[in-house]
Amino acid sequence: MADQDAQFPAGAEPPALPTLRWEEPPEGPVLVLLDQTRLPAEEVELVCTDVPALVLAIQTLAVRGAPVLGLAGAYGVALAAARGYDVDEAAGLLERARPTAVNLGSGVRHAAAAYRAALEKGASPREAAAAALVAARELHRADAEASARMAEHGLALLDELLPGGGHRILTHCNTGALVSGGEGTAFAVALAAHRAGTLRRLWVDETRPLLQGARLTTYEAARHGMAYTLLTDNAAGSLFAAGEVDAVLIGADRIAADGSVANKVGSYPLAVLAKYHHVPFIVVAPVTTVDPGTADGASIEVEQRSGQEVTEFTVPSVPVAGSDAGIGAGMPVAPLGTQAYNPAFDVTPPELVTAIVTEQGAISPVTGAALADLWARSRQVTIS
Repeated sequence: MADQDAQFPAGAEPPALPTLRWEEPPEGPVLVLLDQTRLPAEEVELVCTDVPALVLAIQTLAVRGAPVLGLAGAYGVALAAARGYDVDEAAGLLERARPTAVNLGSGVRHAAAAYRAALEKGASPREAAAAALVAARELHRADAEASARMAEHGLALLDELLPGGGHRILTHCNTGALVSGGEGTAFAVALAAHRAGTLRRLWVDETRPLLQGARLTTYEAARHGMAYTLLTDNAAGSLFAAGEVDAVLIGADRIAADGSVANKVGSYPLAVLAKYHHVPFIVVAPVTTVDPGTADGASIEVEQRSGQEVTEFTVPSVPVAGSDAGIGAGMPVAPLGTQAYNPAFDVTPPELVTAIVTEQGAISPVTGAALADLWARSRQVTIS
């Protein structure tokens, strides 16, 4: 379990990951994405000139993670408006791209509302498009600020629950800069502990079937010179039994009004293990991930993905003009015709969650009343 060598000198910070950015070349505005299906082997960018291209990037997970999906949705609306496409149609396509992550729809609606409000005030379509872009950029800036505050609150909570440092943190999926306008959600807390000298080890679940932990979280951890170890998802139980986990930190794609948390499939078993072994199970997510319109965990729509992701190992292909980005030939690992159960997410009930950390602070115990109060306070901050 040797530490991974740092990619940058001690004390040096790697450059920020260019997860997504807006550009305006002479031929027209575009949204540029870092293709996450190609990591960690190579850093390849996708250039989206229209909403269908962005929708494909979202569905194939070239861009993924709740907070950054909200940004992509907002920029997608601005892109449609700037290029003269039907904004309502574009918004509908974007909102339906992935059903579970609440941020995607809220980002789309935020930029679309700015666009419509500008038109209602007599703005030209070009001016309304500019208003949508301003709204998207505001979300981007706010998400970066939220990431920094979540890291601060999360580190304070860790130090309170686990005084003395030497934290051994288990995380699932990828929750770093690749999913955020800043340094992430749960990963940002682990990174803050690393910088404070209190992180002893980051345990990284590989996160089957698409290996977001193995491909992406290790990629980010290595960039920062963090001490990390990769494990198969089904090895987590033995890790808990050996007393090697001090806390579990995960993100969230949707948090229901009662505190139920939808996150990458495999999160719920970790919560059960953490409860049995008396280990804190902490969810880190921006307030925008809280959905007061979803009553409870049973009301969360869980995305079902293609069984082919389970029955085959797929190697991403080099993007070629006119082809589906990030999709390559698969190697069968199950007999032809095998049916596969492949939910993208599972739901953890609030009684298994030690705390939810947001940019507004942490709540514990996790209850519907505490979440409602948090939501109300966040609305007041936004309005003021």
